[in-house]
Amino acid sequence: MKKLFSVMILSALAGCSSSIEDFAQAGDWYQVGYQDGIRGVTARSINELSSMGNVNTADYDQGYLQGVTEYCDPNAAYQIGLSGQLYEGVCEGTEDAQRFRMEWQRGWDDSRLSY
Repeated sequence: MKKLFSVMILSALAGCSSSIEDFAQAGDWYQVGYQDGIRGVTARSINELSSMGNVNTADYDQGYLQGVTEYCDPNAAYQIGLSGQLYEGVCEGTEDAQRFRMEWQRGWDDSRLSY
């Protein structure tokens, strides 16, 4: 089950980066925020968002929160670390922040052992 979940997360992460501009052009700011959150990146500034178009910050924030909530699942943290993805601290302040960080670190360390 964990392996299937991890494959799903990694597949979602792989398909996200090229479509953010498309979502912004379409005015789908919820998806822009969601894609940023699910990738575990720090939220974009108002200036960054404004440079992408006529931004709806409420939609962006709502999508970002949903994406971060899904990203911060400690059951997926090991695979995120193992994939070599840096952790930007977006889970700090959540209930499982410490467990997420520990699992991510374990995966990160294991990824470095394979080199």
